Amino acid sequence: MPNFDMDPYDGDENNYMHQEDDWDRDMLLDPAWEKQQRKTFTAWCNSHLRKAGTQIENIEEDFRDGLKLMLLLEVISGERLAKPERGKMRVHKISNVNKALHYITSKGVKLVSIGAEEIVDGNAKMTLGMIWTIILRFAIQDISVEETSAKEGLLLWCQRKTAPYKNVNIQNFHISWKDGLGFCALIHRHRPELIDYGKLRKDDPMTNLNTAFDVAEKYLDIPKMLDAEDIVGTARPDQKAIMTYVSSFYHAFSGAQKAETAANRICKVLAVNQENEQLMEDYEKLASDLLEWIRRTIPWLENRSPENTMQAMQQKLEDFRGYRRQHKPPKVQEKCQLEINFNTLQTKLRLSNRPAFMPSEGKMVSDISNAWGGLEGAEKGYEEWLLNEIRRLERLDHLAEKFRQKAAIHEAWTEGKEEMLQARDFETASLSDIKALLKKHEAFESDLAAHQDRVEQIAAIAQELNELDYYDSPSVNARCQRICDQWDALGGLTQQRSEALQRTEKLLETIDQLYLEFAKRAAPFNNWMEGAMEDLQDTFIVHTIEEIQGLSTAHEQFKATLPEADKERGAILGIHNEIAKIVATYHVNIAGTNPYTTINPQEINTKWDKVRHLVPQRDQALIEEHARQQNNERLRRQFANQANVIGPWIQTKMQEIGRISIEMHGTLEDQLTHLRQYEKNIVNYKPKIDQLEGDHQLIQEALIFDNKHTNYTMEHVRVGWEQLLTTIARTINEIENQILTRDAKGISQEQMNEFRASFNHFDRRTSTKQGG
Repeated sequence: MPNFDMDPYDGDENNYMHQEDDWDRDMLLDPAWEKQQRKTFTAWCNSHLRKAGTQIENIEEDFRDGLKLMLLLEVISGERLAKPERGKMRVHKISNVNKALHYITSKGVKLVSIGAEEIVDGNAKMTLGMIWTIILRFAIQDISVEETSAKEGLLLWCQRKTAPYKNVNIQNFHISWKDGLGFCALIHRHRPELIDYGKLRKDDPMTNLNTAFDVAEKYLDIPKMLDAEDIVGTARPDQKAIMTYVSSFYHAFSGAQKAETAANRICKVLAVNQENEQLMEDYEKLASDLLEWIRRTIPWLENRSPENTMQAMQQKLEDFRGYRRQHKPPKVQEKCQLEINFNTLQTKLRLSNRPAFMPSEGKMVSDISNAWGGLEGAEKGYEEWLLNEIRRLERLDHLAEKFRQKAAIHEAWTEGKEEMLQARDFETASLSDIKALLKKHEAFESDLAAHQDRVEQIAAIAQELNELDYYDSPSVNARCQRICDQWDALGGLTQQRSEALQRTEKLLETIDQLYLEFAKRAAPFNNWMEGAMEDLQDTFIVHTIEEIQGLSTAHEQFKATLPEADKERGAILGIHNEIAKIVATYHVNIAGTNPYTTINPQEINTKWDKVRHLVPQRDQALIEEHARQQNNERLRRQFANQANVIGPWIQTKMQEIGRISIEMHGTLEDQLTHLRQYEKNIVNYKPKIDQLEGDHQLIQEALIFDNKHTNYTMEHVRVGWEQLLTTIARTINEIENQILTRDAKGISQEQMNEFRASFNHFDRRTSTKQGG
């Protein structure tokens, strides 16, 4: 840890006193000592800084930028330091502190381990060490009593001044001062009228210390640098704090003593009237100049014209500080010099038995003091007004910025909201879209309610800016009014949109129900019409009168349902007309078509018209088919009547041929003649067969495939006819062959008959077996 090290003082003018062994070598300063040092060093600094019209509150914070540190050194030294940096950055602060430390070093002080960075960083220990170094150099170093200086000289001065007082034994700068009698003795020695020393008791240190501190502050212009409680409550008070405080007593009293000595010397030359006259003239001129300066300055200080901007007010404050730092200190010196010159002149006149000096009217020391008091009163009022105005403007700037921020946020939020609320999107929305829009609108209403507080805050800030007389209140009020008007408009539009959405939702729900009912009834009706159209257009194939009569009966039953179907169609179309009526009455723009069906009224009417058109067509088709079936029935009966005769006739003839071939009546020639006559009769039957073929062709052309009136088909008849012709021809051929055989071999008729009989017998047996 760094230490505060300075060269020990041994009497040489370039060296300093030894540091006490308790000076925080390890940076572990006793908390009680640190507290005493803070209060004492702060009061000591302020006793000088107030001459420049300022002060410090926190010793490690207020010196961080170096400005007040440089000002302190200028006040206590009477010299000007290098021009300070006005920037707020760290580099500017370090530069200012370095200028102050360089000045201290230039006065023969060797600073060890005290750097500008520590002071700028607010290092309390380093800052206290630096201030102590300044006190040593500028308040204690120049104390000299009988060849001793600095601490030893101050201690010797205290011992000499308090020697006559009982119970006072000053041996150091710590415990020797705890009972307070040492401070009281110093005051009583120089200003006995201020303290009744005889009434003080050694066992009442609190009263003694408070008495000394209060008197010193009130009558000797020595600020209160210590608290009685801290000294009494500390086993060993901090000697640096005590030394600093005691050095203020030394300077207060030694200055008066020096003035007294100077007056004694002047007494020796009071006889020089010319010098006295010159002093009078100098007084008059100095007094006139000082009063004129005060007269000119007070109106400036009493000017309370506020500025509209913080920058302008800060410039006024900076001008006032410049006045305190640069313009007033020389006048303070002039006033002090004026009072000294006046006292010196009066002393010279009194010692030379001359009448006292009476300044011109209005230029008395009291007049100057009064004017100066007025000046300082104006200063105090002006400073208070400046600070109050700056605080007001800070508040105004903060409020105005807060207003702008909140207004900008609100305006950004409201942007586009009116257009959104005025949108007619719900007019073409579906029911599901409307429900989504309602949800979205409900969310917006919640958001709108949440923004109510922001609008109220904006209005409250605008009101406060008006009450604080903000310079730009008109524009603030105009903007606030625009926001409030827009807010009211948004509220109205929100209500209107909410009502429109709810009204549209109810209408669309009604339409949706009608759509659903339309779909529920239209679907089966449409299916019925499609089925009816399919049935009416269905081609039919019938073969009998009964079948066509069945179709006709079914068709008549279908036609009987048409009035009820037409009634249902009217009801379905009535639903659609109800929807159209709602749309026309309430100006609803329906988006799209019925979501529950693809069937529309036009389609229903079109299909209905087609059904009605197909019904007479079906009637005609059934009538025509009935006539065709009647004709077919006639053809069947006509064919059947002939076939039922021809078929048995062929069978009979076949049987007769068989008997003829078996029975042997007469000669072969007789039989042959008989067969040929039989064949001729058969051939003569051919026209009937041909007629039946003609009827059969008509049946085939009519596509008749069955005939319940006969079991004979044309194919049966043809086969039977061919068999009949073949059989008769074969039988005739057999007789002819028998005749040829008989004639060729000379077989008698009796033998031939016997042969034929055996053959026929064999043939019958064979036929029987085959039949069996």
